[in-house]
Amino acid sequence: MLYWEIFLAFFIPGILGYGGGPASIPLVENEVVHRYGWLTVQEFSEVLALGNALPGPIATKMAGYIGYEVGGVLGASIAVFATVAPSLLLMIGLMSLLYKFKDSPKVKRMTNYVRPTIALLLGVMAYRFFAQSYEGTGLLQTIILIVVSYLLLEKWKVHPAYVIVGALVYGALVLA
Repeated sequence: MLYWEIFLAFFIPGILGYGGGPASIPLVENEVVHRYGWLTVQEFSEVLALGNALPGPIATKMAGYIGYEVGGVLGASIAVFATVAPSLLLMIGLMSLLYKFKDSPKVKRMTNYVRPTIALLLGVMAYRFFAQSYEGTGLLQTIILIVVSYLLLEKWKVHPAYVIVGALVYGALVLA
């Protein structure tokens, strides 16, 4: 019964919390503090502060921590799954709907409109990364990282994860 309560405590805010993690925080508080009494208001505020201090989505971090405190490793797993389940189910439903109408001229036109927008957003993001790299490390280091990364990815077909790790190691050893 405890694991079902953990699931409901995080699934319901995931459904009702339109707007992501920050929008669902009051709903999670209502469930874990007022409905089930697993945490006090002070403990919840400490979990919230800890969740804000760490990188990544706040709702899943809080769910993992609270689920672990209440139900151990299985409780943490259930809480994190319950947090992402509404989005997961909605994405599966939308993808199946999109796949069903993939040959529709309207859907093709819509995807043709979305592709340039995504390309532009990725280009702006890449420009910002390069600008920050140039400001932080200088032109020579930025060019070295760009050229070596390009060669590793395109010429020698090295997996991107290895290139990222290599760039991190390079930054830690050379740029520190």
